[in-house]
Amino acid sequence: MIFTVAIDGPAAAGKGTISRAVAEAFGFAHLDTGALYRAVGVKGGDPVLAAQSLTAEDLARDDLRTLGAGQAASRVAVNPEVRAALLAFQRRFARRDGGAVLDGRDIGTVICPEAEVKLFVTASAQVRAQRRWLELGGEAGERPLAGVLAEVRERDDRDMNRADAPLRPAADAVMIDTSELTAEAAIARAVAVVRARLAVMPRG
Repeated sequence: MIFTVAIDGPAAAGKGTISRAVAEAFGFAHLDTGALYRAVGVKGGDPVLAAQSLTAEDLARDDLRTLGAGQAASRVAVNPEVRAALLAFQRRFARRDGGAVLDGRDIGTVICPEAEVKLFVTASAQVRAQRRWLELGGEAGERPLAGVLAEVRERDDRDMNRADAPLRPAADAVMIDTSELTAEAAIARAVAVVRARLAVMPRG
């Protein structure tokens, strides 16, 4: 069965957590497309060549979840040649047999506009900055909350206003605002949307 779940949204909105949970709930394959751009960003050098030569080892690096890697990903993601180099890989993954969940920033609008389910996971910038700050150690960390909030807003502006594939919800995406939702509640809402769509899919 070909069944694609496209989950988009800004940084630290919870789309990764939701995507992994949805994939596990239905036995679908999962791809964090942001990891592709993070890997390209941290490789350094010519980003187009980095995208064209991306390996499984690059995606397994232990520094892909750092704030610096996220900023690097946002910078290389504005390059249309980088996006083109990674486009085919993502589309093949999305339409694999057995179902797939992809999370990123342009899955429902550019990568998989034909996805059976499209979700847009968001939260206020303040909430997302607080989450990221806590991930970085909170009061015990080296980053002040105000600085993390500024970086979240800077990345939002770059992602939403880039010329190529800007961050925005697809016209038919289901919105999930996690600002005041627990992770469990947000996951339950996403699972319910996918289950409802699967229920009306033709069999055979």
